[in-house]
Amino acid sequence: MSYYKKLTATDLIKISGFVPRNRILWKNEINEEYSHDELTTEHYYPEMVVKINSTQEVSNILKYANEHKIAVTVRGAGTGLVGAAVALKGGIVLDMTMMNHFLELDEENLTLTVEPGVLLMDLASYVEEKGFFYPPDPGEKSATIGGNISTNAGGMRAVKYGVTRDYVRALEVGLADGSIVEFGGKVVKNSSGYDLKDLIIGSEGTLGIVTKIVLKLLPLPKKNISLLIPYQNLEKAIRTVPLIIKAKAIPTAIEFMEREVICDAEKYLGRKFPDNQADAYLLLKFDGNSVEEIENYYDNVAKICLQQGAIDILIADTDERSEGIWKARGAFLEAIKSSTTCMDEVDIVVPRSEVNTFVEYVHELRAKLNIRMKSFGHAGDGNLHVYILKDDLDDEQWHELLTLAMDKMYAKAKELNGKVSGEHGIGLVKKVYLEQSTPKTAIDLMKKIKAVFDPNNILNPGKIC
Repeated sequence: MSYYKKLTATDLIKISGFVPRNRILWKNEINEEYSHDELTTEHYYPEMVVKINSTQEVSNILKYANEHKIAVTVRGAGTGLVGAAVALKGGIVLDMTMMNHFLELDEENLTLTVEPGVLLMDLASYVEEKGFFYPPDPGEKSATIGGNISTNAGGMRAVKYGVTRDYVRALEVGLADGSIVEFGGKVVKNSSGYDLKDLIIGSEGTLGIVTKIVLKLLPLPKKNISLLIPYQNLEKAIRTVPLIIKAKAIPTAIEFMEREVICDAEKYLGRKFPDNQADAYLLLKFDGNSVEEIENYYDNVAKICLQQGAIDILIADTDERSEGIWKARGAFLEAIKSSTTCMDEVDIVVPRSEVNTFVEYVHELRAKLNIRMKSFGHAGDGNLHVYILKDDLDDEQWHELLTLAMDKMYAKAKELNGKVSGEHGIGLVKKVYLEQSTPKTAIDLMKKIKAVFDPNNILNPGKIC
């Protein structure tokens, strides 16, 4: 017998008292898209989807679910890659995409208050039009800010500006029993006890459901320039990165990519990349308040790159040139996905000094296993995205090789003092690797924290730990 209550028509009637029936999907009304996220191949259907429109609705549903032991999974745009938004135990999915309002721009305190369903691309446009800057920049611009907070997604600008956690001032959160609490505030400093806000960030909806967010903003840099730097091989490209960091002219972003991924993006987008002749590339972005300021940053970096074997330095100093390069970079995931029948990924993070070691290991591993694997990532912060492709393998071969490849890559990351995830999270599919790579004492502490926040284990059960 399942621990969780199966929903009945009586539950539908009760929940329809909290939320209008036209915002509830019940059983056969539930679209297939709610059974998976962007990458998870296994499908788990919820018994009910509720399209949330207010904090009070979250509170009422959580209180009811907690009393009746009904599983509740929170979901944003569904762009995740680890199954965190999938209803493993059925129950209720709370679709937060209708809570997508901008609530307050506080120019005196440099904060923006939003609801969790605001899309990342809309958030960026909103603040930039007003002369402000929200630095976190995950590749999936159609993700919600609530989803970003759930995984602490960092994106490409983390090397200079940090990750999502660094820009969250306060959170309003619905707890498992339906109570609504606020963690943090508009203050810049806060040493007032345990930082419960930071526990919620990255918890993937297992500790509480975020209903309001106060974000820190920065003044918008007036100019940015990108450098596309081709190399004969990836080893030379990656080994340049520590020297760039040491040069103390830290770029906004330092990305690495290989020609085969660029060719995938060209085919997917139907447009040419500025250069696709070299085997490997670094892509750097610099920002500042004037062209002269930025040139002072990148002149020395360009010299370092040429000294380390760069073939050329291609400068994108107009919005049009820069946009074309970064649009191609942003399309890598979808381009790789469109080139195969099925794929899975690892989101490993290693010390920056070990990026080349890990990438070289991936190349050796794919040759040894004779399976296609493609990689790109954030060379400036050590976060690597490696995709294992099924192509025409049968299901048995695929699962065998996929498991072997992942086991070996996560073991290598542990050997290099790395971690399981840099920004995609743990969710459903990476749990075993978190347990293997994390001391038992730490896992036990996570479980105890979960039990304090959610004694009946109704919030996104079966995820993380």
